[in-house]
Amino acid sequence: MMTNKPNVLILDDESTICKSLSFVLEDDYQVYTATDPEEAYVLVTRVTFAFALIDLRLGIHDGIDVLKRVKQLSPKTVVMIMTAYGSIPSALQAMRSGAFTYISKPIDMEELKVLAAKALEQYQLQHRVEWLNEEIQKVYDVHGLIGQSVPMRQVFSLIEKVKNIDSNVLITGESGTGKELVARAIHFSGTRREKGFYAINCAAIPAHLMESELFGYEKGAFTGATSRKPGIIELAEGGTLFLDEIGELDLALQSKLLRVIQEKKVTPVGGQQEKSVDVRIICATNKDLKKEVQNGSFREDLYYRLNVIQITMPPLRERREDIPLLVRHLIQKFNKKMSKQIKEIAPDALELLLSYSYPGNVRELQNIIERSIALSDSDTITVKDLPSDLREETSYAVDDNKLIPVFVGETMEQVERKVIMATLQAMDGNRRRTADVLGIGERTLRDKLKKYRKE
Repeated sequence: MMTNKPNVLILDDESTICKSLSFVLEDDYQVYTATDPEEAYVLVTRVTFAFALIDLRLGIHDGIDVLKRVKQLSPKTVVMIMTAYGSIPSALQAMRSGAFTYISKPIDMEELKVLAAKALEQYQLQHRVEWLNEEIQKVYDVHGLIGQSVPMRQVFSLIEKVKNIDSNVLITGESGTGKELVARAIHFSGTRREKGFYAINCAAIPAHLMESELFGYEKGAFTGATSRKPGIIELAEGGTLFLDEIGELDLALQSKLLRVIQEKKVTPVGGQQEKSVDVRIICATNKDLKKEVQNGSFREDLYYRLNVIQITMPPLRERREDIPLLVRHLIQKFNKKMSKQIKEIAPDALELLLSYSYPGNVRELQNIIERSIALSDSDTITVKDLPSDLREETSYAVDDNKLIPVFVGETMEQVERKVIMATLQAMDGNRRRTADVLGIGERTLRDKLKKYRKE
């Protein structure tokens, strides 16, 4: 028979007690009884109980062990222990093992009703907290994207709008802002989530190898091609292909990618037969592709094919209100990863994080928190746990010796050269750090250094 009453389990090895307690509670609850722990375990796996009344002594069974087993099978069930012995040590042991409270035998039925109401309230509170956490998670965390700022809410809104359509998406933003997370959120929350998500970094693979990575090759296509290998486009059939740093893709390959997008067909290297493909393409770049089109390094027709829907990831400095939320999330993440017990971050340390410029964006903040948790000797992240360059940034900004002179009449190219060379020097020659600070790709930095050092 269907009922809206909360389910309650009574476990006592005396059937008369089960009946008497059931009689008291049955007006307000759907009561199930058991006189043996094994019988109770079966019930717990089949019925969702708001709370359970368990006797501390069950013949040869220890009620504490039974309590632990019930909580293991149904963690949200609130458990009250019944005991005829009423000893403080046994009650404390029961509560340390997960009991909500205990009640002494002989049981006062009015007291039982009061405690039952409190147990039900506790159960409902647990569900309310869980629901609120889920709602908060929906707002602030979309497949790893954390934020409550206006820019991030706009990103979440766009993800929701495009997740179930097949239009190509171009994700723009500085390095470290989380562009791949956006691509993954679109894929794994959309209709293609049951199929594969394949990612490839166009700047990480040399141009002469990229073609076979994208399109695959036939046996005998070149020396070493001893068997046919499908490319990543073919592997992504039915799913999503994420092309990171698309602005670094070689012009010749841009032409071939355009053909795949237009005709929905791919031809392996060394092959003659086309293969139809159904792939959604999402691209990302930290470059201004319009400028790349103007200077001839990116095809205009491909740009418009890829940029059907554009999502711009804001740099962390433009959404500082998200930093405390990100810090809490990262503390939980790295606590679990490192088996640490960091509880909080000191106010002055958080203030320092809030004032930092984050040239490496969220990726840099993640590295900062990971390092701080690894080095912290207490349960609180303090200023001394943070990297020294956070503390030095303010002095760096006002140090006249580190200012770059720019004169009237200098070309933008001359100014760019000064900025790049001065930043590289300030970063002790570290190219990756320099590229992150300048907001450009490492390949772009390498090309510019080659150019400027020849002059």
